[in-house]
Amino acid sequence: MTRRLARKPAAEPRLPRLPRRWAVGGAALGALAGLLCFAPARWLAQGLSQSSQEHLLLADAQGSVWNGSGVLVLQGGPGSRDAASLPGRLAWQIGLDGLQPVLRLRQDCCINGTLTLRLQPGWGRLRLDLPAQDQWLARVPAAWLGGLGTPWNTLQLSGSLRLSARQLSLQYQRGHWQQQGQLDFDLVNIGSRVSTLAPLGSYRLSLVGDPQLAGLTRIQLLTLDGALQLQGQGSVGDAQRLQFQGEASAAPGRETALNNLLNIIGRRQGARSVITIG
Repeated sequence: MTRRLARKPAAEPRLPRLPRRWAVGGAALGALAGLLCFAPARWLAQGLSQSSQEHLLLADAQGSVWNGSGVLVLQGGPGSRDAASLPGRLAWQIGLDGLQPVLRLRQDCCINGTLTLRLQPGWGRLRLDLPAQDQWLARVPAAWLGGLGTPWNTLQLSGSLRLSARQLSLQYQRGHWQQQGQLDFDLVNIGSRVSTLAPLGSYRLSLVGDPQLAGLTRIQLLTLDGALQLQGQGSVGDAQRLQFQGEASAAPGRETALNNLLNIIGRRQGARSVITIG
């Protein structure tokens, strides 16, 4: 008998193998995308601490870089024993408004509604633009300044600190912040533990980006009303070095009530108290 041999099925065509480095690269890109999507909020907290030279902290950060919350803390800097936190939590969300990345901030105690900042990220830099608006942006207790240490912790201020802005733009690059536009801090109905006179008055501290000198922010302090008269001017340069020269004095008839306070906030020169920083 003739024996038939079973025919082997035709082998399926083999697909070319991808190089191993392609597979590793694809896995790495996937891991990187996942890491960016779920980047922890503590990364944002670390960035805020470094960019503010450890004066402004985001404690108990929860969630992700894109959607999270934390407690804002003001302190005197590296190694400081003074710190003060705002009540409640600051919540943030990074998303899109059309094709424009935006940062939305909310905090019931202190922010007026939702604060929206337009983001312009770049290689090694980040720009924040604040759309024009007529209302104040935020309001915090003046006592929060006590976290900065001396002399704020001695003064123990009462009243409120109100923030507003005009055509404001901030850019962070090479470890420094640069400002364009104007940022105003209004200290409203301020009082102090070291004075029996309350309130002492209301004041405005303005930070104005100099359009002629990139990286230079000019500082101006003036009195809006009150028995304690404050005025001064200064600047913050590229190296974040603060220079300020100002003076404090008492309105006529208020010299005796403000004598102790004038001794504390500056160097006495007769009826004036000179304030020098930098």
